[in-house]
Amino acid sequence: MSTQSFTNVQSGQMPPALARADVDGPLVSIRDLRVYFDLGGGGAFDKLFGGQTAKRVVKAVDGVTLDIMPGETLGLVGESGCGKSTLGRALLRLTEPTGGQVIFRGRDLAHLTQRELRGARRHLQMIFQDPYASLNPRMTVGQIIGEPLETFKLVGSRAERDARVRELMTTVGLSPRFIKRYPHEFSGGQRQRIGIARALAVNPDFIVADEPISALDVSIQAQIMNLLEQLQRERGLTYLFISHDLRAIRHVSDRVAVMYLGKVVELADARTIYDEPLMPYTKALISAVPVPDPKIEATRRRVVLEGDVPSPINPPRGCRFHTRCPFAIEQCKEVVPPLAEIKPNHFAACIRISPEEPHIEQVAPGDAPGLRQTGRRLAQ
Repeated sequence: MSTQSFTNVQSGQMPPALARADVDGPLVSIRDLRVYFDLGGGGAFDKLFGGQTAKRVVKAVDGVTLDIMPGETLGLVGESGCGKSTLGRALLRLTEPTGGQVIFRGRDLAHLTQRELRGARRHLQMIFQDPYASLNPRMTVGQIIGEPLETFKLVGSRAERDARVRELMTTVGLSPRFIKRYPHEFSGGQRQRIGIARALAVNPDFIVADEPISALDVSIQAQIMNLLEQLQRERGLTYLFISHDLRAIRHVSDRVAVMYLGKVVELADARTIYDEPLMPYTKALISAVPVPDPKIEATRRRVVLEGDVPSPINPPRGCRFHTRCPFAIEQCKEVVPPLAEIKPNHFAACIRISPEEPHIEQVAPGDAPGLRQTGRRLAQ
């Protein structure tokens, strides 16, 4: 039997309710974004014996469609290797997309020339995961933070640049007297503050924060998250906050998108997705987060997924989660589920649930109510 797919989100067309209602529309619209990495032909064994050299492709991001609204923080979570960071980098074209669209203020970033992209990047910045590797060790703090000011010609003189750098250092909680110091003279938390100051230098509208706290101590993590929230309130920033730490995501996010093997499998408001997750994968992720109350923790039921994450080189047919899902049925191996609205503003990619039957544990064995949902159409 051939693999079947739905013809809405999978084709890059988002259902009307998938974007949050906002009079100004989304700041960033992602449509059917794909990032594939070509690994070349088969291995040495195939070539030695004259076999067919099958082309191997890693589908790191495969058909993601999302809207990010002005002033919101969209959290992006998932297991390591699911494509979170690749998606974030592809939005800014630090990694080139294979296909799809990234629309920022009406312009498709994925198809801009290098000159056009250079101008657009003033409004799009990134905070990198590693505060040690993301700073040039041969440059002083003043040079690191001041570089984007000079690149985009936002200052006229060195004195003006230094004044702006000192202002930015104060904004992120660093003493301006450190302006001539080098990165190795700072702690991890201080280095991440330098990275944040560099991102803020050009007054961006949208910032991709790629695991900005994963390399920091717990006490420093809280400081950085509070700083990012404060800057958002003061400057009206919009964040894509990428993390595998679900506690951090819950603290900073307005909405949360869950990724698995290159696809978004659930999307909802942060409170909703933590209190009432729909996907078995999301439930497993949330159940792995410890509760700081020994009595509650002792009574919690941990959802343990069996098996390993499949390879993105050869992802499973149909629903990519079916090889680990305890509720999978035969149709799950053939049907590619769309990201469909199950509850108001709560979307999940699963054929075993529907608006009438949203709780997968209560669905009759072998039933797939999502296939009967009005408005869904199967394509051969």
